[in-house]
Amino acid sequence: MSELRFTVEHEWLRAESDGSVTVGITEFAQQALGDVVYVQLPELRAYAVGAEVSVVESVKAASSINMPLAGTVLEANLLLAEAPERANEAPLGEGWFFRFRPDDASAMADLLDQAAYDQLIANQG
Repeated sequence: MSELRFTVEHEWLRAESDGSVTVGITEFAQQALGDVVYVQLPELRAYAVGAEVSVVESVKAASSINMPLAGTVLEANLLLAEAPERANEAPLGEGWFFRFRPDDASAMADLLDQAAYDQLIANQG
């Protein structure tokens, strides 16, 4: 697995060998949300950075998943539509949300690395 990058909104990103990027929510996010009961998957189209791409509903709250970098969504994880609890059970595995092709792949370097993300959640705890 390649190095993960993170957003301050608690999304993780992983660059794939084909140039796409896989996105999901972090362990911290899924614990804060509680049991996920519904996931609205994104449309396969281009999004601007910060645009709402997906919605996650849990027993506690609803939360938006925003586009971490500008790009085009190539694939949505259809497993989440049938089994939204996968976002809780395997947030870094089968619980991924979507894959996209970034407009500028080098922008990944501007996101948080593991150490910076760990510091972020330590400060929120």
